[in-house]
Amino acid sequence: MKHYNSRTIFGINFTLRGVLSVAVMLMFCSSLTRCASIGSPTGGPKDTVPPVILSLQPQNYTTNYTGANKKIYIDFNEYVQIKDQQKELYTSPAMKKKPTLTMRGRSLVVEIKDDSLLENTTYAIEFGSSIADNNEGNPLHGLRYVFSTGSEVDSMVMSGYTENSDKADSLGRTFIYFFEADSVEQPDKWDSTLFKYKPSKIARSQQNGIFIAQNLKPVDYYVYGVFDSNDNQTYEPSVDKVGFLEGRYNPSKMPDFAIWYDSLRQYPSADPQLYLRMFTDVSFRRQNLQEALRPEQHRVELRFGASRPQIEKINLQGIASDKIIIEPLTEGRDTLALWLNVESESLPDTIKGEITYFRHDSLRQLQRHTEPLSLPWRRVESREQQREREKLEREKKKAEDEGREWQEPPRPSTFRFDGMSTSPEVNPEQDMAFDMITPPSRFDSTRFMLLSWSAEKDTLRESFHFVADSISPRKWRLKTKWDVKREYLLDIPTDALADITGEGNDSMKIKIKVKDIEKFATLKLSIKPRVEGAEYIVELIDANNKVLHNVPHLGAGEHTINYVPAGDMRMRITEDLNANGKWDGGNLVERRQSERSEFYKNERDEELFTTKTGWEFEFDLDMAKIFAPVTMRELIERLDKREMVRLKKLEEERIKNAHSGKDNHNHGASSGGNSMRGMGGGFGGGLGNLGSAGGVF
Repeated sequence: MKHYNSRTIFGINFTLRGVLSVAVMLMFCSSLTRCASIGSPTGGPKDTVPPVILSLQPQNYTTNYTGANKKIYIDFNEYVQIKDQQKELYTSPAMKKKPTLTMRGRSLVVEIKDDSLLENTTYAIEFGSSIADNNEGNPLHGLRYVFSTGSEVDSMVMSGYTENSDKADSLGRTFIYFFEADSVEQPDKWDSTLFKYKPSKIARSQQNGIFIAQNLKPVDYYVYGVFDSNDNQTYEPSVDKVGFLEGRYNPSKMPDFAIWYDSLRQYPSADPQLYLRMFTDVSFRRQNLQEALRPEQHRVELRFGASRPQIEKINLQGIASDKIIIEPLTEGRDTLALWLNVESESLPDTIKGEITYFRHDSLRQLQRHTEPLSLPWRRVESREQQREREKLEREKKKAEDEGREWQEPPRPSTFRFDGMSTSPEVNPEQDMAFDMITPPSRFDSTRFMLLSWSAEKDTLRESFHFVADSISPRKWRLKTKWDVKREYLLDIPTDALADITGEGNDSMKIKIKVKDIEKFATLKLSIKPRVEGAEYIVELIDANNKVLHNVPHLGAGEHTINYVPAGDMRMRITEDLNANGKWDGGNLVERRQSERSEFYKNERDEELFTTKTGWEFEFDLDMAKIFAPVTMRELIERLDKREMVRLKKLEEERIKNAHSGKDNHNHGASSGGNSMRGMGGGFGGGLGNLGSAGGVF
């Protein structure tokens, strides 16, 4: 029997073996924290402890299970409720029908509907967080019921970590599928395992991306991960993220790892042995017109199943083809806007037409296809618009009754820019964004005037020009010779512009300031590629995970990033293997992993760095080091550091809330790492017991 490293729990020494269930460990911890009290006195502290299991019938880990009545009874110390059963409950391996849960007093009745349980098979019913106490809704995490239809219970354990590969960060609540290697075809150039076979074991990662797969056999497994985005517990290609590991993995041959109870998040955690990088496989997307709608009177949206649809013809009755302006709304052009450049009065409530494009047939072959279009639209008045209309109607009727001529009062223009401020700050490297809500039917920039002045009030009329966006007909950039020592005023006279409805603009005066490079930080990057000719994408991400800069096509040599705001940030680097300037996912069938993203770390192995106003920061980026193969030890250290950052933020929030007088029930954060390590350490707790660890994933 394989031994796991020994840990001390509340003064009791445990040696975690393959046969020990992590769920039992969790229930033990819950009982200790609950003590003997069943309820809290009136007016006492808020109950934050989950329910405690008093008994199970049949007992957990029952063997030779026949399921004569196919019902399992779980008694609790208090009334409980069932929450989110559809997305939380699953079985390993999957049963044809999920067990049903019903409440009888303080007992939970689990009824197994499946009448085709496999022989000599260990089953686990994973409850997730579907069971919670009735009063406060405290979930009981980690509850699992295990039984075997044979004489033994499979007892091996493996741990791992699931990561969102394009974000280089944790991806929790991912299903991990284990296929016995001797029971499926060997995935080589073409991999159909997920589509042809059912996994023999299933696990699920927690919110922090860590999973603990239990009740495995001491055999070789092929391992896959599926992030179930719509909670139907079925892999949907091109919708759900997927990941796979190269090679086979046998839990009896894996290095030891540490398991502990995360008392802040209230679930078991572990040092990872496996590392899955998850991506969306867009190669499976079938091309078809999924939706055609008309959200506005002059705008139609076409949403396709796959990127870059081949469209031969769009015919809308009563609208000339040269009056239809097409705008891609997504990078892959799978969503298109059709702007109708015609008068409002000529547009019917429902536009009829047809589209001819290439659609996938049942054999995934592209075939020419013509599809009818019916595009209704109905004007919906707001209450303010209704009140204004009714007011004008009353005034008009009163004037007519009195024999007076009535003229409708002038109304402000409905013309609008898209997110443009009346006093913007311009980055001279990017020029001024000039975006409209709709494509213009009139753009007379010759009537515009751009003035500038310095502190000496010497007003100058500046020359300028507009550059149209290469994709969107609504976007331009205003270019001129910007001077940080001068301020600018853009004067746009009435009706110099008109939107697609023909509505002209009101007179506008926009004050413009130029960003002073001295008030920002500058980054100097020296890049040494991992392989000759390679390109990289560098993203600067602030403490709120907002991308401040995205700089593609960086190759060998020196590069400068200007106008970096001061503050804490991280640098995410993507190895752009095909040099297309964007991150690309993998291909499951072709067994091609996604492009890899990693965060830059300094010589102290820190991801976070702080920029300061007016400072210049130099970074030597050795891509061979940054994109070196990931070992178990390195992954543990990386996750440990991220956990410490998270705990530090929790502590800062606790102190902030305490000073502001707010209640904070998350007292565990105040103890820093200690609350994480009540069962033997953080992510790095098992470094001294890795055994043969250090192998490359």
